[in-house]
Amino acid sequence: MLRVCAVQYHLHTITSFEQFAEQVTHYVKTAQEFDAQFVLFPEFITTQLLSIPINGKQATIHDLPAYKEQYYELFTTLAKQTNMYLIGGTHVIAQNNKLYNVAHLFTPDGTIHTQAKLHITPTEVNEWGISPGEDVHVWETEQGTIALLTCYDIEFPEIVRIVRAKGADVIFCPSCTDDRHGFYRVRYCCHARAVENQVYVVTTGTVGSLPTVDFMRANFGQAAIITPNDIPFPPRGILAEGEINDDMVVVADLNLSLLYNVREKGSVTTWRDRRIDLYPDWK
Repeated sequence: MLRVCAVQYHLHTITSFEQFAEQVTHYVKTAQEFDAQFVLFPEFITTQLLSIPINGKQATIHDLPAYKEQYYELFTTLAKQTNMYLIGGTHVIAQNNKLYNVAHLFTPDGTIHTQAKLHITPTEVNEWGISPGEDVHVWETEQGTIALLTCYDIEFPEIVRIVRAKGADVIFCPSCTDDRHGFYRVRYCCHARAVENQVYVVTTGTVGSLPTVDFMRANFGQAAIITPNDIPFPPRGILAEGEINDDMVVVADLNLSLLYNVREKGSVTTWRDRRIDLYPDWK
C-alpha cells in the first residue's frame, strides 16, 4: 500500500525564488499532513520562475537552467525533512548545448533520479528548442516500483509497455496542457495505459496563468489517480480526482496486492494476453 498526493499547482506571477520555494513547501507540508509517501508536482512548474525579470528584462526559457541548483536544494531538503518521495514536476536542464525537459524524483535519502521527456511536442521543439531524452528508467522503492513519463510520453503505448516490462507498477505522469483538447488527450491516454498494462497512473497538471511568460499564459489542469477498470477498483477507473483548474491536492491509497491479483485473475488479463506471436514484445 502506498499513499500518493497529486498537486494541482497554481501558476501565478512571482518576484523571487523564495516565493516559489514557499509555494512548493506549502504543498509538500499539506501532503505530509495527509501522510502521503509520494508527492507529484506537474510538468513545467519552474516556468513560474520566468515571471521574475532579469536585469529589468523578461526572462526566457534559456534562463531556466540557471535555477537548477536552487531547485535541487529545495526539493532535496524537503524530501529529507518529510521522509517523502517528491516528484518535482519537470525542470529544464541544459546539457551539451541542448535543453531537456526533465522529470525529477527526489528521495528521502537525498538521491536525485532524472527522466528526460522522451516525446517532445511541436511547441516545445519550435518555440523552446527542447531536445528529446534517450533513455527510459524505472526505480524500485520501498513502497513499489515506479516510472516517470511526462505528459506527451503517455500518449505513446510503446514506451509505457517498456516501463511495465521493466517492472513498473505505478506510473507518475506530470503534465502541462493549455486547453481542454490537450488535457483530454493526456487524460484519456492515462486511462488507456492503465487498462492495457494493468498499472496505476497518477497524473496532474498546472492551473492558473503566467501572463508574462510565452506559452504559459493558459493552463487547463486536473489531478487524477487512475486504476485499471476491473471489479476491485472503481467502475470509472478513478480512485480520486481534483476539481478542474482549482488550486488543491488530491490524495489516495494504491493497493499493489489488488493490482497483482487482477493481473492473475481479473475479468480481463490484458498484460498476460498479449499476442506476441502477432506483434513483437519488448526485449
